[in-house]
Amino acid sequence: MSTLAIKGGNPVRTAAFPVWPVFGDKETQALTEVVKSGTWGSLNGKKTTEFEEKYAALQDARHGILLNSGTTALQIALKAADVPAGSEVIVPAYTFIATATAVIEMQCIPIFVDVEPDTFNIDPEKVKDAITDKTAAIMPVHFAGRPANMDEIMAIAGEHRLKVIEDAAQAWGAKWNGRGVGAIGDAGTFSFQSSKNINAGEGGIIVTNDDMVAKMARSHINCGRSDDGMWYEHFYFGGNYRITEFQSAVLLAQLERYPELHKVRLENLQFLNSSLASIPGINLCKDDDRIAHHASHLFVFRYDAKEFNDAPKTRFIEAMREEGIPASPGYPMPLYEQPVFRKKAFGPRGKTIDLPVDYASFDCPVSDRLCKDEGIWFTQNTLLGSTKDMQDIVDAITKISEHSDEL
Repeated sequence: MSTLAIKGGNPVRTAAFPVWPVFGDKETQALTEVVKSGTWGSLNGKKTTEFEEKYAALQDARHGILLNSGTTALQIALKAADVPAGSEVIVPAYTFIATATAVIEMQCIPIFVDVEPDTFNIDPEKVKDAITDKTAAIMPVHFAGRPANMDEIMAIAGEHRLKVIEDAAQAWGAKWNGRGVGAIGDAGTFSFQSSKNINAGEGGIIVTNDDMVAKMARSHINCGRSDDGMWYEHFYFGGNYRITEFQSAVLLAQLERYPELHKVRLENLQFLNSSLASIPGINLCKDDDRIAHHASHLFVFRYDAKEFNDAPKTRFIEAMREEGIPASPGYPMPLYEQPVFRKKAFGPRGKTIDLPVDYASFDCPVSDRLCKDEGIWFTQNTLLGSTKDMQDIVDAITKISEHSDEL
């Protein structure tokens, strides 16, 4: 292959990858129906109920509770599952910040543990090491749409009588050992924010097989009301975290599109796995027969600079982008290094709330390497491309590998 584009050569491709969201007449018609119905809120809305039922069934859950965001869903799930204020909740250090700030919002203490290098998911062995007499819950994240090791996590939780709240924000339809994620633990949450594979701009859902968790979640998102009480009778402490019928209408249309789009993403993920496996320095996630369904939100791998003339991850990504491939470095730092945690700036206007934990003392080396040296992502819109688009990714990485002396 020719000289690297970063050194003045011709790029592998100049065409753009598919854009997101994918939408059409289904979404427009669904929104028009809501406008004409005059029922725009979810309280008496049929579309919200319809989506809740369909999505709960998708995840093998008895209950689905739609609300305004995946972040709020995490907060309400913790509260509805009766995770007590002041207790510790174990979370991975490699995840979006909402996983941990939701714990803070519920007046609990996030305790960070490392992830497995070959799954990007929470390491059950590190979970065991982090349990104290203050631990009340584990919050595994099904990162990139790949289910975490729920067999191990549920066994640990059972031994120590801990709650399990699954952060499945990226794992729509994902299954572990034949069971839908989210409903394996006490509750699970999904996101429908604009970058997600099922998209309503914003939105989230809690799924659960626990009747009491579902009852309390519905109350907490609806001002503390109860289904068997009067309208202005408030039994519990809650707020207004409801979704609208507009969002539910879009979600129903997006859910209908999901199987076809997921098929494309999964086939492309599998193509990249098989095509990149032989390139030195591209370390792929391991196969696991227990993953019955991968949601394919991201394609992730570990970059080994030693195989690329010791060029840092930032240089490799720059070279990929010059070749026309939109590679992402992912999270820049483990969560315990984020300024909000280092400063404990959890109060109004960043005022310090001095939780009984020193976040500067945390050390999760795998997460640190993934953030700074190794972790690289291709986002879900990239995975909606053609086989030719995927081959361009492979060709770009191969070209950079063969010309690594130019980095």
